[in-house]
Amino acid sequence: INNAFQATSAEASAKAGTGYKPEVIVATRGLDSYAGSPERDKKTEEGSVGAIEITVTDNGPGIPDEIKDKIFQPFFTTKSTGQGTGLGLSLSYDILKAHGGEIRVETNSGAGSAFVIQLPVVRITD
Repeated sequence: INNAFQATSAEASAKAGTGYKPEVIVATRGLDSYAGSPERDKKTEEGSVGAIEITVTDNGPGIPDEIKDKIFQPFFTTKSTGQGTGLGLSLSYDILKAHGGEIRVETNSGAGSAFVIQLPVVRITD
């Protein structure tokens, strides 16, 4: 979410006077299952949710194709020296994987980005 606000702020500065309005949208939804779930082939009970999906979308500048494959690597940053460590997305990726989830980016350079997080729902029974 921080990255989305930073991207739209930078875009607003670059497009000052053009009517550009920064936009960040956070959406959630329940899924029956998803491809990354170890229980993806199990049928969930009627009305139950097997996974949750959280999507953070912005209308910033998007991510150029040449760096898209690098953004989840440790210490990769596009920020100037002293402005970022390059660990935010890398740590997010590792934490989500450790909990059976996943994160991916959908982006078009010049047209914004969407980060999609999916996590399995864990049911605790007595």
